[in-house]
Amino acid sequence: MSLKKASIIIILILLVDQISKIYIKTHFALNDGVTVLSWFKIDFIENDGMAWGTKLSDFFTFISDRSAKLILTLFRIVAVTGIGFWLVDVTKKYKSKTLVFAISIIFAGALGNIIDSVFYGVLFSDSHMQVARFLPEGGGYADVFHGKVVDMLHFPIWSGVLPEWLPIIGGKYFSFFDPVFNIADMAISTGIGILILFNKKAFRESSKTEKLDSELHNNQA
Repeated sequence: MSLKKASIIIILILLVDQISKIYIKTHFALNDGVTVLSWFKIDFIENDGMAWGTKLSDFFTFISDRSAKLILTLFRIVAVTGIGFWLVDVTKKYKSKTLVFAISIIFAGALGNIIDSVFYGVLFSDSHMQVARFLPEGGGYADVFHGKVVDMLHFPIWSGVLPEWLPIIGGKYFSFFDPVFNIADMAISTGIGILILFNKKAFRESSKTEKLDSELHNNQA
């Protein structure tokens, strides 16, 4: 797969991700939501930490929440830069389409969440008990690099009390799937899943025919 095709995939994912986030941000107050189906809800939450709402300061208590947020955002920028160089490298070396596709959607997802972290604090007003405004007169709810990631997709496919006979968790309330996430998270998880499940196919060497086809497409581009 050529870098041009990979770029198209990245742009499409970024567009869907950012359009969905901006719509939610400008139409819902924080923690508001709507039930689409019994197993699918739109629930607007904001995440200024890592996965599952954890923060860097939860592990390193001597770091303030503000410093932890800045460190995490800068780390994400460094990481996505590395992924970008990796993507360019694998397209130049004509690696498998599976690998290029997986890296492309991981890159798109990571970049999508970085946009939130870097710019949303400046671009939007606070969403607490109100619908956020785009480019508010008094400024945004945070400085550059201190924005919060917008999550909204919630799939509570099953919830209930677990059987008593189950060890440790028996008799407790359980909901699957409880975490709320976004399109960018889906892209990252899907890309990682592809690399794990199709490891041999992703990291195999391209055949001479595939390399010639890639060279031809690159030259035409």
